[in-house]
This record gives sequence, C-alpha cells and structure tokens, in this order.
Amino acid sequence: MAVSARRGTPLTLQEILGAALRLIDAGGVESLSMRKLAAELDVNPMSLYHHVANKTELIRTVCLNVAPTLQPPADDGAPWPDQLRALAHAYRRLARTHPGLWRYVHNHPEVIEPRQGGLWEVLDRILRAAQVPEDERERTADVLHAFVSGFVLAENLGHIAEEESEPAFDTAINLITAGLHAHR
Repeated sequence: MAVSARRGTPLTLQEILGAALRLIDAGGVESLSMRKLAAELDVNPMSLYHHVANKTELIRTVCLNVAPTLQPPADDGAPWPDQLRALAHAYRRLARTHPGLWRYVHNHPEVIEPRQGGLWEVLDRILRAAQVPEDERERTADVLHAFVSGFVLAENLGHIAEEESEPAFDTAINLITAGLHAHR
C-alpha cells in the first residue's frame, strides 16, 4: 500500500469507495471525477489508480459495496405478500438513499452484472412461494422490478408529491400482490 505524498498515510480502497459514494450522493455520478475524488481524499490523482483501473471500475466497485446494504426480508416463513412488500420497500429505501448512483446504474446497466445478487435471489424465492410457474418467474421478476423502479424514478423526478409517495407506494404494492395472487 503506497503512502500518499500529500497526506502521509496509506490510502485504502474503503476510503476511496466511501469518498466516491459521498461525492455521488452529493452531485450524482456525472459530477464525480478522479481529480475531484483525489482532492476529497487529499491525494495525488494517480494514487487512486493503485486501487482501481478507471472510473467505470470505481463505480462498479461502489455498486458492489452498496448492494449488500439492501436488507432484503429473511426467509422466515412469512407470507409471500409480506415478503414481497418488504423487499419492495427495501429496494425503494436503498434507491432513495443513493438516488444519483441508482439513476446512473439504471441508465448504464453495463456497470453491474444483470440479475445477480441478493435482490434477484430473494425475489425468485418470493415468486416461488407465490407459486409463480418457473417458466414465468424471470419475466415476472423483470416486470416487478420495472414497476418499482418506475415508481422510484417518478418520485425522483418529482412526479409524485412527497406527502403522497408513501401511501401511493403502499397502494401500488397492494395492487401488485393482488395481481400476483389472482394470476397464480
């Protein structure tokens, strides 16, 4: 681990990721640059390249670091509608916590591996519990993801008033679970 000439202490990947996420949360991914990140960390910009190859790898690594904070519902035997509701709320909460990163990932899906990770595994488990046939699960998961993502996007763009967003989201999830129940 190289010691920074400016700050005199070793730079870690976790410090880089934390500072990058703070900058993304403050101004979006588009406002993040390796120079701004280096200035935030009080290091020479070249010091960053000891830890990440480029900005794309940095963003991908930030996403991988943020993904485990989703906090999906446990497989505790709760009814599938309750688990689906909990997963939808967890996803929405994460998207609202890091809206700049969330928007970027949805506009640049190449940054992350498609259909991997806790969200998709938990959603598949819930859809199995809801007795969605195996040959329909992936399409159903994509539709549910698109619906919740669309709702979050509408919130981010101000199309849903802040005071209406929570009851509107609950209504949407109730409609989704009722539709899934009727469909099966």
